[in-house]
Amino acid sequence: QVQLVESGGGLVQPGQSLRLSCATSGSIFGFAAMGWYRQGPGKQRELVAKIYSTGSTNYADSAKGRFIISADAAKNMVYLQMNSLKPEDTAVYYCNVVPRSSGIDYWGQGTQVTVSS
Repeated sequence: QVQLVESGGGLVQPGQSLRLSCATSGSIFGFAAMGWYRQGPGKQRELVAKIYSTGSTNYADSAKGRFIISADAAKNMVYLQMNSLKPEDTAVYYCNVVPRSSGIDYWGQGTQVTVSS
């Protein structure tokens, strides 16, 4: 069982930045992939960014050039640096990991990001 705890959400103005953090209960070396998803009001959950055990990354088109996903093995943390935030980035952001051993998706409880002037 993997536990994930997100933090770092909040209310910001357009153009500002936020860094989301995800604390994992297990070593990130045990994960095949780690990612951030979001679900906006009235929308389906969508991938924002993902980082694989190989170090490769994948970003949604809406995140490219503005968001950066990273992982800290020493701290068992996954981060999402979000820059140049837009109102359409408003959503609940969820941390996701997939352990190598099971291939099962694990989710955090989510953290709210609101971008508004």
